Amino acid sequence: MKNYICKLLLSISFFTVSCTDVIDLEVPEAPPRLVIEASIDWIKGTTGQQQTVKLSTSTPFFDNLQETPVKGAIVKVTNDSDQQEVLFIDQNNGDYKTDEFVPVIGQSYTLEIIYDDETYLASETMTSVSEITSVYQSRENGFDKEALEVNIDFNDPNDIPNFYLTKFQRRGDLLQTIFDVKDEFTDGNKISIFYEKLNNEDTGETEFVPGDIVDISLLGISEPYYNYIKLLIQQSGAQGGPFSTTPAEIKGNCINLDNPDNYAFGYFRLTEVDEKVYLFE
Repeated sequence: MKNYICKLLLSISFFTVSCTDVIDLEVPEAPPRLVIEASIDWIKGTTGQQQTVKLSTSTPFFDNLQETPVKGAIVKVTNDSDQQEVLFIDQNNGDYKTDEFVPVIGQSYTLEIIYDDETYLASETMTSVSEITSVYQSRENGFDKEALEVNIDFNDPNDIPNFYLTKFQRRGDLLQTIFDVKDEFTDGNKISIFYEKLNNEDTGETEFVPGDIVDISLLGISEPYYNYIKLLIQQSGAQGGPFSTTPAEIKGNCINLDNPDNYAFGYFRLTEVDEKVYLFE
């Protein structure tokens, strides 16, 4: 009986190997597009004058994940009320910096980028954010009742639609975790958000332990940016199964005035930010 099983397995293995063939697929490559990372974040307790806009070009999907910085562009942001312009200076590495930006809550601004003889425009309003009222650890809110988690509380303003983005990153981790939040069912109430990490051998994730330090950010965002970032989070979290949604290009708010078909990736946002740091005990 053992001999029979051995022969059967050998036959199956031979059949599998003999039917294997290599298929070369030609994956279409789209032309490179301008990628705009224009996040104007006004951190509470600072002047908000120092800001950076990052420009790069997109790369093919299967290429190495290396940034292709854009140099030689003209970048400026204009206050739509008084038409005051702030020029962002080219650092010759894809970064464009200024220390003269003046943030005003509720004020609309226009971003203008001139690159490769084409002009890109985007408009957005500086959005306020509530202050984080408390940060604490617990074990009872997450999926694993034995795992440590960090919690934040903040008070949502009453009778105003509000949209938030939260960021959590344990120091030493490569990537941060972000959550999109809206006050559709919590208007005017205290909002609590927890964040836990679970052990995962496949990804190398480990639970929080005493001594871990987590950097936390709470951002007030506009509804259009909320809709944009929500789609990005959904696509980045897709598992790619047979019934999953096919990823699609998500357009931001940056419009190419000279050649609309050559649109840019990315988004121009202006947000107030509250930051906290938590040390697990």
